[in-house]
Amino acid sequence: MSNLRNQVQLIGNVGNAPETTTFESGKKVCRLSLATNEYYKREGEMVQDTQWHNLVAWGKQAELIENYVSKGKEIAVQGKLTTRSYETEEGNKKYVTEVLVNEILFLGNNENTHE
Repeated sequence: MSNLRNQVQLIGNVGNAPETTTFESGKKVCRLSLATNEYYKREGEMVQDTQWHNLVAWGKQAELIENYVSKGKEIAVQGKLTTRSYETEEGNKKYVTEVLVNEILFLGNNENTHE
């Protein structure tokens, strides 16, 4: 059970064009958002609840995302939750929770196919 301590699996649609940064060392990091949808009935009508997730990928996963992922693409990711903090210009401390991507699968739905 030790592998189940911090594991996240998500299937959804990419919400923005991935942003890739390449460092002087050649290492890449890619950031993007992912929308997941749940559906349920409220007062007899179907309701869609969309959750947004911040994804971060490094190395090979970042290269795959940079080359093959665009806004609207349906993907599945596996990774772990990470939390970091930063200070705003006003001096306020903010916290961000992100999914550090370990694996990505490209699924069928691509609203913006350029192939």
